[in-house]
Amino acid sequence: MNKKKWIAAASALALTMSVAAGCTDAPVASEKAPEASKGEKAPDNEIFIYTVYPAFYAKEENFEKQIGQHLKKKFPNFTFKHVHWDNPGRQYKDLIAAGTIPDIIIDNARMNLQRYIMKNDLQYDMSELIKKYNFDTSKLNQAAFAQMKNVTPEGHIYGLPFQLSDFVLFYNKDIFDKFGVDYPKDGMTYDEIYELAKKLTRVEGENTYKGYQQHPGLYMNYNQLSLSPLSLTEDKAELSTDSWKKVVDNLRRFYEIPANQFTSVDDFPKGKMAMSVHVSEKIIQWHEQNKNLNFDIASMPSFPDAPQTKAQPNMYSAYITKQSTKKDQAFQVISYLLSEEMQIELSKEGIIGPLESKAVQDAFGKNLPQMQGKNTKAIFASKNAMPPAARANGLTYVDVPVHNVFSPLIFGESKDSATALRMIEEQTTKGIQTEKAAK
Repeated sequence: MNKKKWIAAASALALTMSVAAGCTDAPVASEKAPEASKGEKAPDNEIFIYTVYPAFYAKEENFEKQIGQHLKKKFPNFTFKHVHWDNPGRQYKDLIAAGTIPDIIIDNARMNLQRYIMKNDLQYDMSELIKKYNFDTSKLNQAAFAQMKNVTPEGHIYGLPFQLSDFVLFYNKDIFDKFGVDYPKDGMTYDEIYELAKKLTRVEGENTYKGYQQHPGLYMNYNQLSLSPLSLTEDKAELSTDSWKKVVDNLRRFYEIPANQFTSVDDFPKGKMAMSVHVSEKIIQWHEQNKNLNFDIASMPSFPDAPQTKAQPNMYSAYITKQSTKKDQAFQVISYLLSEEMQIELSKEGIIGPLESKAVQDAFGKNLPQMQGKNTKAIFASKNAMPPAARANGLTYVDVPVHNVFSPLIFGESKDSATALRMIEEQTTKGIQTEKAAK
């Protein structure tokens, strides 16, 4: 399926966006990325890097600034070829057809590892290289690393986390001041934020002030209770559970506050929304959209029984392909990208890295004037929820349209939570059987 159409249909399931631009769309076309050569043998010292996400790297100058120039300085004996995803012409299928398999792929871990990398048999277990080069995985964000290990029951490590796009709570200070409500703080629960949302949702003449908005599909997909929409042991969906209903009901109540119906989290810069949950990159984008917007951020609200826990990792990972003949060199490149030296440089540009380092966190946003004066410590105030455990071998993978629980079933058709969950469960299980029959 055309990738852009798929993402549109998924109502922004592919939330992850360019780190400095805050783009929530599919990867965009690159006018400057080089064409893939038609099966020509690459020079022995050339490392071919293929980026799908972040979309920011569609512009070659962005890739060069954030990654390319540093790699050239660190590895003067290597040459680097960069190609970014483009439709048409530079999709996975195009590179494979041309016989030009990258050495390194950087892509959305949750959305595309199984859908593209594994489906095209490009995956490579990096475990032996990790041992060979004494790479210390304990220094990485453990939820992010677990997401990579939990792809298979054996714990194969097909990639290492490279960049994260974490959710935070944005709040409009002027609206809080207008209604005399205290600003939200780091570490608040959904129950506490719900009470604020009720106070801040107001209709005054022609002005409607919405108290709180959070994208239901992203909330479900990266849920903070570590729930899997697919059964871990059987070829079926698994959504008709008390835990999933708890997740749905928790957010649903916000949209049942009169006048606070869901519209768009991206309406925040218009100045009539008190709180919105979105990724930290929006600090830059929303400032540029409305430079008079008086806002700050706090940590994402959490469930009372999972305190100080934000969403599961929403990240891009770095992979070495099975077909690469330069696996050792590729791993050295990835190791450097994950070094404290390199992670500090990326952090200065507002990129959340997987390295658990105070120096990296302290450097966050230093190069970006839009970040100054903001409570950027909120980004690191809570931990990521752990991803679900690995599913058993041999089970069929399909994308589960968890976003449809809210839209259209709850928002458009007024279904109760249990019914909406059951309908998506049945639809997905049927899709799994269709996929198996097609094989």
